[in-house]
Amino acid sequence: MAFLEIACFAPEHAILAYEAGADRIELCDNKEAGGTTPPLDWLYKVQKHVSIPVYVMIRPRGGDFHYTDAEYAQMKNQIQAFKNQKADGYVFGMLSSDLKVDVARTAELIRLAHLLPCTFHKAFDEAADAFEAFEDVIEAGFSTILTSGGAASAMAGIDVLGQLVRMSRMREIAIMPGGGIRATTIAAVKGWTRASVFHSAAVPNGAQKPCAKEIRLMKELIAGYTSDKTLAETIESANSVGSSTHAVEERNPV
Repeated sequence: MAFLEIACFAPEHAILAYEAGADRIELCDNKEAGGTTPPLDWLYKVQKHVSIPVYVMIRPRGGDFHYTDAEYAQMKNQIQAFKNQKADGYVFGMLSSDLKVDVARTAELIRLAHLLPCTFHKAFDEAADAFEAFEDVIEAGFSTILTSGGAASAMAGIDVLGQLVRMSRMREIAIMPGGGIRATTIAAVKGWTRASVFHSAAVPNGAQKPCAKEIRLMKELIAGYTSDKTLAETIESANSVGSSTHAVEERNPV
Protein backbone atom coordinates (compact mmCIF):
# COMPACT_ATOMS: atom_id res chain seq x y z
CA MET A 1 0.00 0.00 0.00
CA ALA A 2 1.31 3.47 -0.91
CA PHE A 3 2.15 5.64 2.07
CA LEU A 4 2.72 9.41 2.47
CA GLU A 5 4.70 11.02 5.27
CA ILE A 6 4.46 14.79 5.72
CA ALA A 7 7.22 16.86 7.34
CA CYS A 8 5.59 19.35 9.73
CA PHE A 9 7.28 22.29 11.43
CA ALA A 10 4.58 23.28 13.91
CA PRO A 11 1.87 21.38 15.82
CA GLU A 12 -0.93 23.04 13.88
CA HIS A 13 0.73 22.00 10.61
CA ALA A 14 0.73 18.38 11.77
CA ILE A 15 -2.97 18.56 12.57
CA LEU A 16 -3.67 20.07 9.13
CA ALA A 17 -1.67 17.30 7.44
CA TYR A 18 -3.54 14.63 9.40
CA GLU A 19 -6.91 16.10 8.45
CA ALA A 20 -5.82 16.20 4.78
CA GLY A 21 -5.04 12.48 4.79
CA ALA A 22 -1.34 12.13 5.65
CA ASP A 23 -0.36 8.63 6.75
CA ARG A 24 2.42 9.71 9.10
CA ILE A 25 3.91 12.91 10.51
CA GLU A 26 7.60 13.77 10.72
CA LEU A 27 7.65 16.42 13.46
CA CYS A 28 10.50 18.92 13.23
CA ASP A 29 11.49 22.46 14.11
CA ASN A 30 13.45 24.95 12.00
CA LYS A 31 12.47 24.39 8.37
CA GLU A 32 15.18 26.77 7.18
CA ALA A 33 17.85 24.42 8.58
CA GLY A 34 16.23 21.36 7.02
CA GLY A 35 14.69 20.26 10.30
CA THR A 36 15.93 20.05 13.89
CA THR A 37 14.57 18.51 17.09
CA PRO A 38 11.21 20.08 18.00
CA PRO A 39 10.21 21.22 21.49
CA LEU A 40 9.00 18.32 23.62
CA ASP A 41 5.56 19.82 24.19
CA TRP A 42 4.88 19.88 20.44
CA LEU A 43 4.53 16.10 20.46
CA TYR A 44 1.94 16.26 23.24
CA LYS A 45 -0.01 18.96 21.37
CA VAL A 46 -0.05 16.89 18.17
CA GLN A 47 -0.94 13.62 19.86
CA LYS A 48 -4.09 15.15 21.32
CA HIS A 49 -5.48 15.68 17.82
CA VAL A 50 -4.14 12.96 15.52
CA SER A 51 -4.42 9.18 15.35
CA ILE A 52 -1.55 8.48 12.94
CA PRO A 53 2.09 7.77 13.83
CA VAL A 54 4.27 10.75 14.72
CA TYR A 55 8.01 10.36 14.17
CA VAL A 56 10.25 12.93 15.84
CA MET A 57 13.34 14.46 14.26
CA ILE A 58 16.42 14.09 16.46
CA ARG A 59 18.92 16.64 15.18
CA PRO A 60 20.62 19.12 17.53
CA ARG A 61 21.44 21.72 14.88
CA GLY A 62 21.47 22.46 11.17
CA GLY A 63 24.57 22.11 9.04
CA ASP A 64 26.60 18.95 8.65
CA PHE A 65 25.89 15.57 10.23
CA HIS A 66 29.19 15.03 12.04
CA TYR A 67 28.40 15.65 15.68
CA THR A 68 30.57 16.36 18.71
CA ASP A 69 30.41 14.18 21.80
CA ALA A 70 28.30 16.86 23.50
CA GLU A 71 25.85 16.94 20.59
CA TYR A 72 25.68 13.16 20.58
CA ALA A 73 24.86 13.16 24.29
CA GLN A 74 22.15 15.72 23.56
CA MET A 75 20.65 13.41 20.91
CA LYS A 76 20.57 10.51 23.37
CA ASN A 77 18.82 12.66 25.95
CA GLN A 78 16.29 13.83 23.36
CA ILE A 79 15.42 10.27 22.38
CA GLN A 80 14.83 9.38 26.02
CA ALA A 81 12.64 12.44 26.57
CA PHE A 82 10.48 11.80 23.51
CA LYS A 83 10.27 8.11 24.35
CA ASN A 84 8.75 9.09 27.69
CA GLN A 85 6.24 11.20 25.74
CA LYS A 86 5.29 8.13 23.61
CA ALA A 87 6.80 9.09 20.26
CA ASP A 88 6.00 6.50 17.58
CA GLY A 89 9.44 6.61 15.99
CA TYR A 90 12.52 8.73 15.33
CA VAL A 91 14.29 10.34 12.41
CA PHE A 92 18.04 10.95 12.62
CA GLY A 93 21.37 10.29 10.95
CA MET A 94 25.07 10.68 11.66
CA LEU A 95 28.14 10.68 9.44
CA SER A 96 31.82 10.42 10.26
CA SER A 97 34.28 13.11 9.24
CA ASP A 98 35.01 11.16 6.04
CA LEU A 99 31.29 11.10 5.14
CA LYS A 100 30.58 7.49 6.01
CA VAL A 101 27.59 6.40 8.08
CA ASP A 102 28.51 6.43 11.77
CA VAL A 103 27.29 2.89 12.36
CA ALA A 104 28.35 2.55 15.99
CA ARG A 105 26.76 5.74 17.28
CA THR A 106 23.56 5.46 15.25
CA ALA A 107 23.16 1.84 16.37
CA GLU A 108 23.42 3.04 19.96
CA LEU A 109 20.67 5.60 19.34
CA ILE A 110 18.47 2.86 17.89
CA ARG A 111 19.13 0.75 20.98
CA LEU A 112 17.99 3.68 23.13
CA ALA A 113 14.80 3.89 21.05
CA HIS A 114 13.85 0.44 22.43
CA LEU A 115 12.49 -1.19 19.27
CA LEU A 116 10.69 1.90 17.96
CA PRO A 117 11.24 2.29 14.20
CA CYS A 118 13.94 4.72 13.12
CA THR A 119 14.43 6.49 9.79
CA PHE A 120 17.91 7.47 8.59
CA HIS A 121 17.24 10.96 7.26
CA LYS A 122 18.74 12.87 4.37
CA ALA A 123 22.20 12.81 5.90
CA PHE A 124 22.24 9.77 3.62
CA ASP A 125 22.51 12.11 0.63
CA GLU A 126 25.72 13.62 2.00
CA ALA A 127 27.44 10.24 2.29
CA ALA A 128 30.46 9.64 0.07
CA ASP A 129 29.02 6.44 -1.44
CA ALA A 130 25.25 5.85 -1.49
CA PHE A 131 25.51 2.09 -1.93
CA GLU A 132 28.04 1.64 0.87
CA ALA A 133 25.85 3.88 3.03
CA PHE A 134 22.85 1.67 2.20
CA GLU A 135 24.62 -1.36 3.68
CA ASP A 136 25.81 0.60 6.72
CA VAL A 137 22.33 1.92 7.50
CA ILE A 138 20.96 -1.63 7.40
CA GLU A 139 23.78 -2.80 9.69
CA ALA A 140 22.93 -0.06 12.19
CA GLY A 141 19.32 -1.27 12.35
CA PHE A 142 17.21 1.42 10.67
CA SER A 143 13.84 0.55 9.16
CA THR A 144 13.71 3.32 6.53
CA ILE A 145 16.04 5.55 4.52
CA LEU A 146 14.79 9.01 3.54
CA THR A 147 16.72 10.05 0.44
CA SER A 148 16.72 12.00 -2.79
CA GLY A 149 19.25 9.60 -4.30
CA GLY A 150 22.18 11.83 -3.40
CA ALA A 151 20.93 14.66 -5.61
CA ALA A 152 19.38 18.07 -4.98
CA SER A 153 15.88 16.63 -5.39
CA ALA A 154 14.16 13.29 -5.80
CA MET A 155 13.56 14.01 -9.47
CA ALA A 156 17.26 14.73 -10.03
CA GLY A 157 18.24 11.55 -8.18
CA ILE A 158 15.54 9.37 -9.65
CA ASP A 159 17.89 6.79 -11.22
CA VAL A 160 19.79 6.16 -7.98
CA LEU A 161 16.48 6.06 -6.11
CA GLY A 162 15.29 3.34 -8.46
CA GLN A 163 18.44 1.31 -7.82
CA LEU A 164 18.08 1.70 -4.06
CA VAL A 165 14.43 0.62 -4.15
CA ARG A 166 15.37 -2.49 -6.12
CA MET A 167 18.16 -3.27 -3.66
CA SER A 168 15.79 -2.85 -0.72
CA ARG A 169 13.30 -5.44 -1.92
CA MET A 170 15.26 -8.35 -0.54
CA ARG A 171 16.39 -6.49 2.58
CA GLU A 172 14.56 -5.41 5.71
CA ILE A 173 14.50 -1.71 4.90
CA ALA A 174 12.28 0.73 3.00
CA ILE A 175 13.49 3.47 0.67
CA MET A 176 11.41 6.63 1.09
CA PRO A 177 11.98 9.19 -1.70
CA GLY A 178 11.94 12.77 -0.49
CA GLY A 179 13.29 16.13 -1.57
CA GLY A 180 11.13 18.53 -3.53
CA ILE A 181 8.36 15.95 -3.94
CA ARG A 182 5.06 17.61 -4.72
CA ALA A 183 1.87 16.71 -6.58
CA THR A 184 3.57 17.66 -9.86
CA THR A 185 6.38 15.11 -9.41
CA ILE A 186 5.21 12.29 -7.14
CA ALA A 187 3.60 10.19 -9.90
CA ALA A 188 6.82 10.28 -11.93
CA VAL A 189 8.93 9.32 -8.91
CA LYS A 190 6.58 6.46 -8.08
CA GLY A 191 6.40 5.25 -11.67
CA TRP A 192 10.16 5.24 -12.22
CA THR A 193 11.37 3.99 -8.83
CA ARG A 194 8.44 1.72 -7.87
CA ALA A 195 8.73 3.06 -4.33
CA SER A 196 5.70 2.70 -2.08
CA VAL A 197 6.51 5.23 0.66
CA PHE A 198 7.04 8.94 0.03
CA HIS A 199 8.01 12.05 1.98
CA SER A 200 7.03 15.67 1.37
CA ALA A 201 6.58 18.92 3.26
CA ALA A 202 3.70 19.78 0.89
CA VAL A 203 4.58 23.45 1.32
CA PRO A 204 4.23 25.57 -1.83
CA ASN A 205 6.93 28.17 -2.38
CA GLY A 206 6.36 31.15 -0.12
CA ALA A 207 3.81 29.37 2.08
CA GLN A 208 4.29 28.86 5.80
CA LYS A 209 2.28 25.66 6.24
CA PRO A 210 1.39 22.48 4.32
CA CYS A 211 -1.22 22.73 1.59
CA ALA A 212 -4.17 20.41 2.25
CA LYS A 213 -5.03 20.22 -1.46
CA GLU A 214 -1.43 19.26 -2.27
CA ILE A 215 -1.56 16.44 0.28
CA ARG A 216 -4.86 15.11 -1.02
CA LEU A 217 -3.58 15.17 -4.61
CA MET A 218 -0.40 13.34 -3.70
CA LYS A 219 -2.42 10.69 -1.90
CA GLU A 220 -4.56 10.21 -5.01
CA LEU A 221 -1.52 10.06 -7.28
CA ILE A 222 0.15 7.26 -5.31
CA ALA A 223 -2.99 5.30 -4.49
CA GLY A 224 -3.89 3.94 -7.92
CA TYR A 225 -6.83 4.74 -10.19
CA THR A 226 -10.02 3.22 -11.44
CA SER A 227 -9.66 4.69 -14.91
CA ASP A 228 -7.26 6.56 -17.17
CA LYS A 229 -9.67 9.49 -17.03
CA THR A 230 -9.31 9.70 -13.24
CA LEU A 231 -5.52 9.65 -13.56
CA ALA A 232 -5.55 12.34 -16.24
CA GLU A 233 -7.87 14.56 -14.20
CA THR A 234 -5.72 14.18 -11.08
CA ILE A 235 -2.50 15.00 -12.94
CA GLU A 236 -4.15 18.02 -14.54
CA SER A 237 -5.23 19.21 -11.09
CA ALA A 238 -1.72 18.66 -9.73
CA ASN A 239 -0.24 20.67 -12.57
CA SER A 240 -2.62 23.52 -11.82
CA VAL A 241 -1.47 23.52 -8.19
CA GLY A 242 2.16 23.44 -9.28
CA SER A 243 1.81 26.30 -11.74
CA SER A 244 0.09 28.47 -9.17
CA THR A 245 2.58 27.84 -6.36
CA HIS A 246 5.86 27.55 -8.30
CA ALA A 247 7.44 25.02 -5.96
CA VAL A 248 11.23 25.19 -6.03
CA GLU A 249 13.80 22.40 -5.71
CA GLU A 250 16.77 23.62 -3.70
CA ARG A 251 19.55 21.49 -2.21
CA ASN A 252 17.99 18.83 0.01
CA PRO A 253 14.52 20.41 0.13
CA VAL A 254 11.75 18.78 2.10
